[in-house]
Amino acid sequence: MKLRRLALFTTAFVFGTLCLLPLIAQPPAGPAGGSGGRGGSGRGGRGPAAPAIQLTPEQKAAYQAKVDELDSIVKGLRAAKISIDLIADVDIFAKAGKWLLEFPQDFANTQAVTNYLAVLDQGIERGHQLQKGQSPWLTEKGRKVLGYYSNLDGSVQPMGVTIPNGYDGTKPDRLYVWLHGRSNGLSEASFINGFKNAPQFPNTAYTADVGQLTLDCYGRGNNANHQAGEVDIFEGITAMERRFKIDPERIILRGFSLGGAAAWHIALQYPDRWAAAEIGAGTYPGRLVYAATPFPPYQDGPLHIYENIIDWALNAYNLPLAGHDGDADNQVATVGAPRGGAPTPNRGQLESSLRVRAQLAREGLPSVNTPADGMEGNWTVPGTRDIFMISTGTMHGVNRAVKTRLDEFLKQYGDAGRQDPDHIRFVTWTTRYNHCFWVSLDGLEKHYQRSEIDAQRSNGGKDYQITTKNLTRLTLTELPKGAAVNIKIDGNPIQIKSNYLTQTTFERTGGTWKLAKPGAWTGLHKTHALQGPIDDAFLDPFLLVRPTGAPWNEAANKDALRILDHFDHMWAMDYRAHPRIKDDKDVTDADFANYNVILFGDPGSNKWIAKMLPKLPLKWTKTTITVGGNTFPAAENLPVLGYPNPLHPTRYVVLNTGLTISDGDYNGDYAMPRFGDMAVLKIKDTPEPPEIALGGLFDESWQLK
Repeated sequence: MKLRRLALFTTAFVFGTLCLLPLIAQPPAGPAGGSGGRGGSGRGGRGPAAPAIQLTPEQKAAYQAKVDELDSIVKGLRAAKISIDLIADVDIFAKAGKWLLEFPQDFANTQAVTNYLAVLDQGIERGHQLQKGQSPWLTEKGRKVLGYYSNLDGSVQPMGVTIPNGYDGTKPDRLYVWLHGRSNGLSEASFINGFKNAPQFPNTAYTADVGQLTLDCYGRGNNANHQAGEVDIFEGITAMERRFKIDPERIILRGFSLGGAAAWHIALQYPDRWAAAEIGAGTYPGRLVYAATPFPPYQDGPLHIYENIIDWALNAYNLPLAGHDGDADNQVATVGAPRGGAPTPNRGQLESSLRVRAQLAREGLPSVNTPADGMEGNWTVPGTRDIFMISTGTMHGVNRAVKTRLDEFLKQYGDAGRQDPDHIRFVTWTTRYNHCFWVSLDGLEKHYQRSEIDAQRSNGGKDYQITTKNLTRLTLTELPKGAAVNIKIDGNPIQIKSNYLTQTTFERTGGTWKLAKPGAWTGLHKTHALQGPIDDAFLDPFLLVRPTGAPWNEAANKDALRILDHFDHMWAMDYRAHPRIKDDKDVTDADFANYNVILFGDPGSNKWIAKMLPKLPLKWTKTTITVGGNTFPAAENLPVLGYPNPLHPTRYVVLNTGLTISDGDYNGDYAMPRFGDMAVLKIKDTPEPPEIALGGLFDESWQLK
């Protein structure tokens, strides 16, 4: 029986392929390198990997002809003002063909050449149908791929959609959101082909049919849904809500393996978005994975963002969460070793749920074990709705007994829907992830230190008992309008009169909490989506700005342009889009309102750097760059930073860098920021990782000390 379980249930779904994940598991890496994937480093000039196969001239011509035909169809549909969602359903096929031609390493074998031509034919067929005013794929039940246009970078992205036979659109239905496993070469074409032709037998991706719609996130490739992959989840849900009747209170998050690593950080950082979360395996991201080399504070602090799920484990208190994996998981867990010590014994990717469960016990929420048939462990956590299970006789996967229990769990909480609690225990390390139901943590004493709130409400929401740690500003919502509300924060009693709105903000000064003044928070503060590090600017819509003027220092300007081009290449290759780019002379006031602007060049070559420079925290002349009391030759160094835009303070301005992660981090398990909030880089003529002359984090008022 054990062998049968291993045969049937230890697979992890990767589009169109069932693969033995140990063959492609990624090893841990040090701070100077990536975390696996396709390799590469820093800001260097990594080009496309060598294709597994070479297209013949005839094959290239065939692909180009189909891409050109699709482009012509899409252009005509736009001119006819067809629904943008329907255009996206065709445009995803044109995009798939273009990226195959630009990145031929996405052809894994000769069969792919044939399969992907058929994918383009499918798109052409859709396009011809839409030209006739027909869109039959919309009413088809079962599995299909649809598209949407991303606000992040303007690109078209695919999403896998499954429509149950019983769906008729008359009432809102539950939605399961699935995050896929590892597939290093995942492209639009392989996603479309694999999703349509996926094997229909039990594995970790499939669950019992209770009439749910399902969204399979493409996730911008293979990145554990970090950065653009994180945005893809929520943009995909929004696209589903536009096109189908989705009950927002019954959205459930699911993932396994690399998708489990993704689901851990998404569930724990957005605990109020889900009716429940079911998370299988997932590389255990412990900060020890990088322990071979100590980090400077500007790198060490941001590791708390999502490199260590234990930092966020308490947030499982706020939603029903099921963690699980096999008892014989043989995947790389990335637990690592303490500095100067031996590797820590571990149980593969089972470590993720084991360590989250152990951390909950340290938070005062010990679990109770009730073993059941086919389970080594069957833990509940009194005081929460969480469960943790281990599949007996199973490697990297789930056995039948645990699968049955998971199906029951998903149905139970899908039926119940998202529950608005009267007791919240929430922890964060950054104001990027600061919201949990009716509390919002708007200001921290210091970023990248544990910040938490324990908030209980009673008497119909009229009485609140709240304790905090490392907080200076918080907001309560869902207050009963027109009622007197009694609030005690860290022992400070505050009464809100009936003329206050249903949302009220409090701030702590001198150790005492009081009502904040109505209106926006004045002055510069690190707050949600404006708190750094530099990489945070790329979680919201952004615009790259190319210099066109005469540079002060040719070498610095040339290096800035090299960084721009390399970032464009990396984002396109691994996050599947070319970012928006404008020349500085073409940027408008609307661009500053709509985007985080990423300015390249120096004050001579980029007019916007020159205009903002007096209000930025650095001095930059033709001869020197001075930051935080440190001065560098301008001809040999290039400043980079992320900072509130002086021309539009609710957006970022970034100087001279894209994402600061290594090249390998784009296509891997983690995306580690390398520069903090600001850095000075040594100018190099060769495409090598950057040498950081200075790096740092701004304080909570955006000052550098």
